[in-house]
Amino acid sequence: MIVENTAEIRKRFTSDRHRPRYHYLPPSNWMNDPNGVIQWKGKYHLFYQHNPHGPLWGDIHWGHAVSKDLIHWMDLPIALAPTSGGPDEAGCFSGCAVNNGEPTFVYTGTRGVRNEIQVQCIATSHDDLLSWEKYAGNPVIGELPPESNQTSDFRDPFVWKEGDSWYAVIGSRIKDRGGVIFLYRSTNLIDWEYLNPLFMSGKKLHGAIWECPNFFKLGDQWVLIISAHTGTATGEVFYFVGSYENYRFTPIHEGVLDYGQLYAPLSFVDDNQRRILFGWVREARSETDQRLAGWSGVQSIPRVLTLDAQQRLLMSPVPELAAIRGIHHQFGPMHLTQTTALEVKGCALDIAATIDPGVNGSCGLSVACAPDGTERTDIIYDTTTKRLGVHKISPEVHGAVNTHIREVPHDLATGEPLQLRILLDGSVLEIIANDRTSITSRIYPSQATSQGVQLLGSKAHLLSLDIWEMPSIWQ
Repeated sequence: MIVENTAEIRKRFTSDRHRPRYHYLPPSNWMNDPNGVIQWKGKYHLFYQHNPHGPLWGDIHWGHAVSKDLIHWMDLPIALAPTSGGPDEAGCFSGCAVNNGEPTFVYTGTRGVRNEIQVQCIATSHDDLLSWEKYAGNPVIGELPPESNQTSDFRDPFVWKEGDSWYAVIGSRIKDRGGVIFLYRSTNLIDWEYLNPLFMSGKKLHGAIWECPNFFKLGDQWVLIISAHTGTATGEVFYFVGSYENYRFTPIHEGVLDYGQLYAPLSFVDDNQRRILFGWVREARSETDQRLAGWSGVQSIPRVLTLDAQQRLLMSPVPELAAIRGIHHQFGPMHLTQTTALEVKGCALDIAATIDPGVNGSCGLSVACAPDGTERTDIIYDTTTKRLGVHKISPEVHGAVNTHIREVPHDLATGEPLQLRILLDGSVLEIIANDRTSITSRIYPSQATSQGVQLLGSKAHLLSLDIWEMPSIWQ
């Protein structure tokens, strides 16, 4: 049942140094949101928004891959495709997978020239997720609640079970107000009762439209994650932590899940009761370059979610990633007073650093450094401003747009060291500081020799630095 020739398709891209080696992406063409992630009979199944006909958005299907360890993946046939004349004839948009005695997708189907008619559909599998049968009575939710005051932007159901009932949250908007999450209930995944808005923003406070909601209990708190249209070209991912009573969510803490290119995340609980999150890592280059490359979009390395005592959302790459680490380089402890080049090179690295930043100084690392110093990417923390920055220094080539070079708040407690986990993989750069501040970036070095690593520091002390060279998961 493996898609024919996917290995051969992947081989065509082996010379593309911007293409990731240990992150999942399809053999070719477009990918965006993770969908329907589920562990079934011990195996992890990842579905994803996919255009099988080209490297740009459009004609959205659900692609499919399976893994035993969340790291190595095998491509499987397309899971969902638009049905001519059906409620999803213009596209199979995002959704989730649940176990209702048999695997069941709950997803958004679209119609209309601009996908403006959005309804909720279901499909089931009778052969362990290899093929899917759409419910003949789709859509199962066909109309927006009246308080939305609009007729589009109603998508991405996230479903869970409590007692004998299923509940679904759906992303939407209220006209002239902002984003909202609507709450529904069902006993059979077919007949749905609208309850009320679970949570809504004040006057576009967190964006005009909310999509791809996740709502789940973590410890003794409830967490809501939303992907928001904020008026920028990229949108942002926010999270809220709080209580859930009488079908209403009341936040007590809020934060930004990722400050960069990660969008439309989807979480699930695996057999080890871990809450695991995938996210779409968007491109940061022109459509022309995406066409030339022949592919677009990457999935993040899955992250395990927890909460700390301050109700902040913590995330860390799944520990399974350590199993594929290659050559190990270790440094420290040492004082950092200037830029120091390390005897490490690579465009696919896993980096773990712990640094005492000191007072009134800065510290961090540079990756993808050219030998002549003409380009590099600095990941640097400033103790004065208490901000973590990603600064890409490069000539303007290949149409790359440096839209995600930014500085974000990252407040360290007194005596708390800076802890950086950096996953560099071709053009993907995932950065997580102290498990709570995430910046996912895209970099497109113009030179094949831009593979150096440097330590940065002024009045700082490196406590430890571990760097592992990472292999391709496709060899």
